[in-house]
Amino acid sequence: MSRPPDCLLWLLRGVPRQRGCTLFIISFKCMFLVSIMIYWHIVGEPRSQGQFSNLPVDVPCHRWMPPTPPSSSPPPGRSLFFLETSDRTNPNFLFMCSVESAARAHPESRVMVLMKGLPGGNASWPRHLGLSLLGCFPNVQVLPLDLEELFRDTPLAAWYAAAQRRWEPYLLPVLSDASRLALMWKFGGIYLDTDFIVLRNLRNLTNTLGIQSRYVLNGAFLAFERHHEFMALCMRDFVAHYNGWIWGHQGPQLLTRVFKKWCSIRSLGDSRACRGVTVLPCEAFYPIPWQNWKKYFEDVRPEELPRLLNATYAVHVWNKKSQGTRFKATSGALLAQLHARYCPATHEAMKMYS
Repeated sequence: MSRPPDCLLWLLRGVPRQRGCTLFIISFKCMFLVSIMIYWHIVGEPRSQGQFSNLPVDVPCHRWMPPTPPSSSPPPGRSLFFLETSDRTNPNFLFMCSVESAARAHPESRVMVLMKGLPGGNASWPRHLGLSLLGCFPNVQVLPLDLEELFRDTPLAAWYAAAQRRWEPYLLPVLSDASRLALMWKFGGIYLDTDFIVLRNLRNLTNTLGIQSRYVLNGAFLAFERHHEFMALCMRDFVAHYNGWIWGHQGPQLLTRVFKKWCSIRSLGDSRACRGVTVLPCEAFYPIPWQNWKKYFEDVRPEELPRLLNATYAVHVWNKKSQGTRFKATSGALLAQLHARYCPATHEAMKMYS
């Protein structure tokens, strides 16, 4: 029979009351860690992933191509970036709609989809409906994401090396937070989360981010010039005040505290633009707050859409809350109407295969 570790035997020595207390503490900590792991297994992974297992891997591009495809030469101007920092390689319908809506709104720009789960080199890629559909758009480029290379020569390199050797409850979202900062610093351009639906061209937005509420900024959308000092300050703050055990500390809270420092203000109400960085109001990217995410699945009359989204560049769907919520592609739900109007190819795929 295997012998218990010495440290455990030491903990269990002593009077019965002490042993009982010690066992209770150990059990509580184990239950806490297991509960976090179960939570991320359920919430961190798309609940709808199973619906893609039996879908076809090819789509008829000739039916769903944009009416005016861009030139075959590399598009000029800034790129738009989407990141998948987990090992998933099968985009769901919302992911597909995000990229398609961005590609249609920016036919003159390159839309880059970087996925950590895709192998590099000459290795063959998995075949999925989502990757096949995104390949229909000439200005969309899907590439493997090498995080070590992305963080190289940034303040985040040492943090990433250490993070790979330890366990944290929110490492996946924290990794996403770090990746977008490094991406904007190294390359510049426009970053979008994969639960956005882009309504209009974003090229006129530079050194800009959006406010989520009166007190908090959000990094689901970022538009910055390459090597902008604000992004450098964000990366330094990421490392200097790192706390991976508090949800949002390395994301929205980081951007909020850095912007306050950048502008020398105590409250976001004191300034929305300073030193070349602009914060757009909630209506620009977060017209529906996360507390009201269910409104995306409620019926809306089509004539109401222009009024609801008059000041909106792109709609954030709050996938962390809404993932797994089903809706009919042909229904009058707000999200169904957004799919039909801004990502029609994805919408057709939903009608055929969901």
